[in-house]
Amino acid sequence: MDAALLERFFAVQQVLGRRWPEDRIAPTLERIARGAELLGDPQAAFPSVLIAGTNGKTSTARMVDQLARTVGLHTGRFTSPHLATLLERINLFGEPISMDRFIETYDEIEPFVEMVDAESIGHGGPAMSTFEVLTLLAFAAFSEAPVDMAVVEVGMGGTWDATNIMDPAVAVIAPVGLDHMQYLGSTIAQVAGEKAGIIKPDGIVVVARQDPVALEVISRRAEEVGAQVVLQDRDFRIVQRSLAVGGQYLDIQGLGGLYDEIILPLHGEHQADNAALALVAFECFLGGGHQRLDVALVREAMASVTSPGRLEVLRSSPTVIVDAAHNAQGVRAAMTAVEEAFGLNGVVCVLAAMADKDVEAMAMELAPFADAVVVTSMPSPRAMVVDELGARVAAVLGHERVVVTEPIEDALTAAVAMADDARAAGSSAGVVVLGSVVLAGAARTLLGAGAVDAIAPMPPDQRLSGEPDEL
Repeated sequence: MDAALLERFFAVQQVLGRRWPEDRIAPTLERIARGAELLGDPQAAFPSVLIAGTNGKTSTARMVDQLARTVGLHTGRFTSPHLATLLERINLFGEPISMDRFIETYDEIEPFVEMVDAESIGHGGPAMSTFEVLTLLAFAAFSEAPVDMAVVEVGMGGTWDATNIMDPAVAVIAPVGLDHMQYLGSTIAQVAGEKAGIIKPDGIVVVARQDPVALEVISRRAEEVGAQVVLQDRDFRIVQRSLAVGGQYLDIQGLGGLYDEIILPLHGEHQADNAALALVAFECFLGGGHQRLDVALVREAMASVTSPGRLEVLRSSPTVIVDAAHNAQGVRAAMTAVEEAFGLNGVVCVLAAMADKDVEAMAMELAPFADAVVVTSMPSPRAMVVDELGARVAAVLGHERVVVTEPIEDALTAAVAMADDARAAGSSAGVVVLGSVVLAGAARTLLGAGAVDAIAPMPPDQRLSGEPDEL
């Protein structure tokens, strides 16, 4: 790789890293809207699908993207956070944006970003945040490509997220749970209200199965703005689901008809639900679901879906699984899927978490599944101090089930050794690594995982401070 190009890329990352961090949001879209206006509103140059929710957004986005590319559309995809490199977040035509294109687009938007910074600071406000600049960069890259459509994942919340300057053809709300409560609210109703902010007047919103309180809030918002609600288990559903080698077989009742004999190479009921959500969102994108899509193309698309860091098997003997679950709802889904799909009769978990997480709730979800939990640290300034994490998890699970070991390499070694000991005694034990996207990314690197979407990861010591973070 060209040394000068790499140096410039790292320099851009450092500039971005000095901005307002991604895990903070402010109740305004003024800065991102002004930046887009100065660039000629690139987000208006293509139709889009905008996806909010607490869990499942990235997998759903990848599925919509795969469906669109399989039918011949040129796509852009914007997701966050990343597992290995910032370039993963902005995807063009099924591949991460190239380093030179990323730098070229950044250089094009930088003068306008600086104009917005100056205007905002002049009025007593902050400069644009890291996430706002990345969102603007993605929109500019999609417009210039150009793409036929964009699949965009909300960073955090919805109402005040930078992506919400879009007017999507279809809004999607994945399952809503409690997370980022210091920013989004401490109740399901408050969090759902933030997510529902992506529903636009006279638009279409495809809604996953929800907590009744969340559904009431979402439905009320849709009624207020005259949007059509397409609801899982009412308007579409999973008709049949069974296990397959490496994934599952699905029959999905969509809006346009039945899509049967689908092979999804991902594990868990939650991924089946994501597949149904993505399929119906794409039906709506192509015209409201009045006609069934080509079933053969749907099968081809779903059979090609990947979602790195989501119940990803990175080793056998013992089985080592990495998942990006970072809240109680995600941990429950992941561990239920592990029990269903892998047949392990002993599980050793490796756990790290951000300081703002409800780790007691996460530990309670681990309780029925984990024989032992190896608590560790991870490379993020937002990470919970390992001794505190260990004490809080032990208060739920008992000290006899919790081991504190750092760094991550030693934690993985310890967990594998514990699983090996159990296997030597006749158990089919395995290891599950979860609790944070940062941990998932680090574990993938240490375990020699392949590149995400065919791009080589950058050296770990060159990452932005605190990157990636779950949003």
